[in-house]
Amino acid sequence: MPEGLAATHEHASHPALRHHLENMEQQREAGTLGMWVFLVTEIMFFGGMFLAYTLFRYEYPAAFVSASNHLDIKLGALTTGVLIVSSFTMAMAVYSTQIGRQKATIICLILTMILGATFLGVKAIEYHDKYNDQLIPGQLIPWRPFNPEVAKPGDTDPHKLHLIEGATTQNVQLFYWIYFAMTGMHALHMIIGLGIMTVILIMAWRGKFSPEYHAPVEISGLYWHFVDIIWIFLFPLLYLLGRHLEHGG
Repeated sequence: MPEGLAATHEHASHPALRHHLENMEQQREAGTLGMWVFLVTEIMFFGGMFLAYTLFRYEYPAAFVSASNHLDIKLGALTTGVLIVSSFTMAMAVYSTQIGRQKATIICLILTMILGATFLGVKAIEYHDKYNDQLIPGQLIPWRPFNPEVAKPGDTDPHKLHLIEGATTQNVQLFYWIYFAMTGMHALHMIIGLGIMTVILIMAWRGKFSPEYHAPVEISGLYWHFVDIIWIFLFPLLYLLGRHLEHGG
């Protein structure tokens, strides 16, 4: 059998090749297309929340600025940096798999998971702070309704809500509904991503991947990058809104 034909036959008969596909390249393309279709549905899902944010931001600008200024921008910047670095380590995991470096793949996947878990840990701290500041909206927790302490003129207590002119606590509550909905759903996607990475890590540890078969790592990377990109949009919308404005009384 000619050398080129033998290589093609070996590639087509890879143990990871599904029976209904002709070769590994076709399998990779099918998997990638499937992930992109899924991500489009996710874009539409998050798009609805972004639209709600835009409409209420236009209707109650003062309240949204007041609420945004109460968020901890340092923690928000930290989580943004963590996710950007995690995208780099994920990209390196894909590259390492493509060139057949199993050890480097495992290290990069572990680093990606550590960074993802760090992001969730910081978000948990933020949520705890909002709970302590009585900024949980509505009746999500019956014994702690939305009843923030509003700062008086000259009060610099960071745990109190500083309302600028035209803002009310009722309208601020809309911001926090959207904040918890968007960041909570994003955190859920991050948890799912960590679950996916756990499976990929186990497969990498067992030597399942090679330059001929690396599609699962590549496809999982697409999902991880998507989750990171969503946060890149959330950070400026939620944390940077109105930072140039003075806190009102």
